[in-house]
Amino acid sequence: MEPLYQQTHKRVHEIQSHMGRLETADKQSLHLVENEIQASIDQIFSHLERLEILSSKEPPSKRQNAKLRVDQLKYDVQHLQTALRNFQHQRYTREQQERQREELLSRTFTTNDSDTTIPMDESLQFNSSLQKIHHGMDDLIGGGHSILEGLRAQRLTLKGTQKKILDIANMLGLSNTVMRLIEKRAFQDKYFMIGGMLLTCVVMFLVVQYLT
Repeated sequence: MEPLYQQTHKRVHEIQSHMGRLETADKQSLHLVENEIQASIDQIFSHLERLEILSSKEPPSKRQNAKLRVDQLKYDVQHLQTALRNFQHQRYTREQQERQREELLSRTFTTNDSDTTIPMDESLQFNSSLQKIHHGMDDLIGGGHSILEGLRAQRLTLKGTQKKILDIANMLGLSNTVMRLIEKRAFQDKYFMIGGMLLTCVVMFLVVQYLT
């Protein structure tokens, strides 16, 4: 196991030193450097598989230490693999941005180019829809106002009716119990009317909130 471990450990350090070549290599040789490093990493992974098998066959007194050494190598190689993939991703992003910049600079725009045409039809349609919504809200608010006015008129009518009933009751000499029942009913009608007005206001508020 020891010779293979030393060989693998040496290869890991070689790859670490080769990673610096990624920053200095030109565009023509960059892909070759990446492929060379990736091939070395793949070779080390295959060595690690053998090392794991060999470490499991070590004597019990050495097995734990051998496994720790192999795990450390595996961690170092995985770190190198991640660094290589990050570099490749950054290179790909940079090359894509350069291609898009070159395409934009080399492109000639015409008067009727679809990329430079303002979508006037969609804007006009959107503006028309907004105006229809505003008109609908005005109609809704007007209808709510009419309902409130009707409730106020009903309240006045109920008050007048209550007064007339009380006058008639006094004239007929009704008992105090009947009078209290009438007043209680009038009191309940008053709260029903107020509840209806509040419910109408809540409905109007929700309609305005969700349609605008």
